[in-house]
Amino acid sequence: MPSGPAERHERDAAGFTALVESAAPGDWSRPSPVAEWTAVDIVAHLVEWSRGLLSGADIELPALDVAADPVAAWKRHVADIQAILDDPAGRVLHNPHFGERPVAEAIDEFYTPDIWMHTWDLAKALGREPDLGQDRCAAALAGMEPVEPMLRDSGQFGTAVPVAPDAPPQDRLMAFIGRDPAWSSKR
Repeated sequence: MPSGPAERHERDAAGFTALVESAAPGDWSRPSPVAEWTAVDIVAHLVEWSRGLLSGADIELPALDVAADPVAAWKRHVADIQAILDDPAGRVLHNPHFGERPVAEAIDEFYTPDIWMHTWDLAKALGREPDLGQDRCAAALAGMEPVEPMLRDSGQFGTAVPVAPDAPPQDRLMAFIGRDPAWSSKR
């Protein structure tokens, strides 16, 4: 099990990268389980919001053209974030929503889990069955349920989708964050 922010990012980014690298050029326009997003929009979301977030630590990373080359943009992005985590240099991220945090802690708490959860979205968009790990999904759900009102009010997640109480933890987690676990690409 990864022991720190750099190791956790490396693990979760590797899973997402494998999907990115497996996509055929025509796959990027496929619909995704996120309303009004295509497969390329998932990659663009992860790249753009995290790069913007890092400006709060006076880290200015160059913009990447995800639409022109999603694979190259994602790989560059992963390398940029990993370099920050490998040497955070005592940088502190300032954010009006969550205050001040060491940059590695902020990435670990907000960005790395986003990669992990959006791995499900990208896999589904590409017509694959994702496996986020049932134990990890159960733990994540247990951590989110007590703060559900705050999460819903933040706009981070959609309306929960009903699922059976005995559904697998991955299905329950995805339903909690507003995804239909039975969603499939119609192409």
